Amino acid sequence: VSIGGIGFFLAGLSSYLNMDLLPIGDATNLIFIPQGVAMGFYGVAALLLSLYLWLTIYWDIGGGYNEFNQETAMVRVVRSGFPGKNREVEFSCRTEDVQSIRVDIKEGLNPRRVLYVRTKDRREVPLTRVGQPISLSELENQGAELARFLGVPLEGL
Repeated sequence: VSIGGIGFFLAGLSSYLNMDLLPIGDATNLIFIPQGVAMGFYGVAALLLSLYLWLTIYWDIGGGYNEFNQETAMVRVVRSGFPGKNREVEFSCRTEDVQSIRVDIKEGLNPRRVLYVRTKDRREVPLTRVGQPISLSELENQGAELARFLGVPLEGL
């Protein structure tokens, strides 16, 4: 997105200035209105989107950890958010409030493989990271190990 945005922005700017700012091609042949304006607009939009994506990666949005502590009988799920007052998002509950571990598997064009902690008040908190889905065997093993550790049933298989 970054490289494409820079290319579109430079093409729009080249058509406005009548100078070739692109290393490949000749953008001076573009008429500024409407082609140059459209290229510049889409270039700025792509650069703003790429800035958002790069900052999301840099700030590790959604990153965090899961903590299951038998000594304190607590379950904590901590995730990073955007900078500000609520930078760190935390969910915690007692282990006796955990009803089950649920496995959600959706195959197809956009597959989803997620482990959830289901509490007695019917809240479901995702435990797996967003991104590439983990293998089915690894998901089943993690779910079974966690359910055994907490002493709750494993649902969804």
